[in-house]
Amino acid sequence: MKTPLLLPVLVAAFLLLTMSSTTPTGYSVGDIAENFSLKNVSGDTVSLSDYKDAKGVIVVFTCNHCPFAQLYEQRIIDLHRTFEPLGYPVVAINPNSPLIIPDDSYEKMQERARLKRYPFAYLFDEKQTVFPTFGANRTPHVFILDENRVVQYIGAIDNNPEAPCASTQRFVENAVHALLRGEKPDPRETKSVGCTIKKAPKPK
Repeated sequence: MKTPLLLPVLVAAFLLLTMSSTTPTGYSVGDIAENFSLKNVSGDTVSLSDYKDAKGVIVVFTCNHCPFAQLYEQRIIDLHRTFEPLGYPVVAINPNSPLIIPDDSYEKMQERARLKRYPFAYLFDEKQTVFPTFGANRTPHVFILDENRVVQYIGAIDNNPEAPCASTQRFVENAVHALLRGEKPDPRETKSVGCTIKKAPKPK
C-alpha cells in the first residue's frame, strides 16, 4: 500500500540527481575568463593576453558552414569595425571539428577569411578545449569580456537572425555601449540561436 506513495518521491529524487549531474559547464556572468592561445588564419598564434591594452574583448564562437553563422557574418564584421576603435575588438573562434564538418577545416577558414576580408582574428579551436571552458554551445555564441576579462554578457548578437535591419534588440551593441558608459549590460544573458557545435568523436 505504501509503494504508490513512495514511487513519486523516488522519481523526483532521480530526476533531481540527473539534472544536477548534467548541469552545463562553462563561464557565468561575473566569472573571469582564463587566457587561451589558438592558431589564427594568418598562421600565427593569438592569445587572449595579447589584448591586454583593450578595454574589453567580444569573443564570438562561429564557423564557416552554419547558416546562422553566415547570416551573422557581416554583423560580426561590423561589430569589429564599430567597436575595435573604441577598445572592444572581436575575436572569432571556430570550435567545430572538421572530422564532422569538412567545411570548417583550418584551410577552409583561411579561404573564408580571405574571401570576406575578415578584419578580426579568426582562431581555430583545433583541440576543442576553449569552447567547453567558455560554455559555448552554438554558432554564433557571444561572450563579452571587460578590461579585467570578467564576463559581462553571454548570448546572442541580436533578436533577428534573418534580417539585421528588423532586429529590435541589438544585445551585443547595447552591452558594449553600456560597458563604455561604466554601466552593466541589460540584459546580461540571452539565449544563443544557431547550429550546435560539432564535437570530434571520442577515440575508441
